[in-house]
Amino acid sequence: MKILMVLTSNAELGNTGRKTGFWLEEFAAPYYVFVDAGVSVTLASPQGGQPPLDPSSDAPNAQTDATMRFKQDAAAQNGLAHTVKLACVAADEFDAVFYPGGHGPLWDLANDKHSIALIEAMDRAGKPVALVCHAPGVLKNVLATDGTPLVKGKHVSGFSDSEEEAAQLTKVVPFLVEDELKRLGGLYAKGPDWTSFVQVDGNLITGQNPASSAPAASDLLKLLTALHGTK
Repeated sequence: MKILMVLTSNAELGNTGRKTGFWLEEFAAPYYVFVDAGVSVTLASPQGGQPPLDPSSDAPNAQTDATMRFKQDAAAQNGLAHTVKLACVAADEFDAVFYPGGHGPLWDLANDKHSIALIEAMDRAGKPVALVCHAPGVLKNVLATDGTPLVKGKHVSGFSDSEEEAAQLTKVVPFLVEDELKRLGGLYAKGPDWTSFVQVDGNLITGQNPASSAPAASDLLKLLTALHGTK
């Protein structure tokens, strides 16, 4: 099986002068779920090359077994440093796509025409799309075949308003993930702040926060196995 992981290229936290990017655990944990299962993983980003890492996700108190494993994995680091340009990616080359979060995607991937086209193509082909934490905000402009928002009427989750408030960034982000998913007609649900919570609706998988990233990846593998068996 082949899974595409799409990361942000946005490094700026709005006009705060602070840095953002992708959240390390939300990349590392799913990455190793996939790799350990023998899945071929391709990494992409809008600009290609090294995607920016949110410095907060590299703080000592944010480390997990997966992030520490990544820091000892030269091959994974090299792969991350050389992501392919999203514009060069074809949906038919992959069985599924996974979007790690971090605040970065709210600024670039949510409005990126190549990301929008990729998700729509995956959906049309009946292929799973998984997104965690802030990444469900990437679905903002993605449409279903009938022209309505892809998330309309679907059970979804994503970074909650209360978690964003705890991060003290509700006035900084371009939109709140929970509010946007609801506005689009998504059937939003969440668990307690900072605990794992994943929604699976058909081929759409959404996770609430960093703790949801590995479980969402596992659910994606289960879905792929159900669709294709092992290969």
